[in-house]
Amino acid sequence: MSLPVALALEMFHTYSLIHDDLPTMDDADLRRGHKTLHKRYDEVTAILAGDALNTEAFLVIAKAPLREDVKIKLVMLLAEGGGASGMVLGQAIDCYFENQPLSLEQVKTLHKNKTAKLIAVSLQMGAVIVGLDTKTQKSLYAFGIDLGLLFQIQDDIIDETQSEEEAGKPTQNDTDKNSFVNLLGLEKTVEEADTLAKDLQRRFDTFDEKLRTALQPLITQYLYRHTKD
Repeated sequence: MSLPVALALEMFHTYSLIHDDLPTMDDADLRRGHKTLHKRYDEVTAILAGDALNTEAFLVIAKAPLREDVKIKLVMLLAEGGGASGMVLGQAIDCYFENQPLSLEQVKTLHKNKTAKLIAVSLQMGAVIVGLDTKTQKSLYAFGIDLGLLFQIQDDIIDETQSEEEAGKPTQNDTDKNSFVNLLGLEKTVEEADTLAKDLQRRFDTFDEKLRTALQPLITQYLYRHTKD
């Protein structure tokens, strides 16, 4: 039952990456070690492919073998996390304030919207599908917000410390951006990441056994990825 929804989330996420790489945004040539879509084909193809993935994601949810009220809730959550009050807002802040220094709290607001809300919503959507209570849904959403923030902090560390070949995408590319490294310096950014990772581990340990088992691969992969050789 959850597979179509997971597919829809991947489609929506892929749309966001395609558009994020466009010349008018990050102007990236590589994504995960491969040419970005506008480089492999052209800009028009990339824009239209992103648009198609965006709308198809909601169609896939609408066709999922779930109760109608559950599907409506899932569509609402994805639209909130990925739209004007979430990811799109974060992308707008990122683009329009690229050359204007922001405070630490403002940078966190940027990345909570651009990156973290989609991660948080994906955890909440899973909770909705399996019928977890509202309190657990809120806990998972809050956990996802901080996990997404950690992911972005780690990304800034990787951009500063890894080569293009190691990262599978352009690095040393955040000079004009409101990155955590530019704001805090590398050492303080690593400290920030480690503090947040430890807090997330503590909160993860309070979840019930079934939830911990389901989320363990996510935790293993992402909690300390900036420390890997």
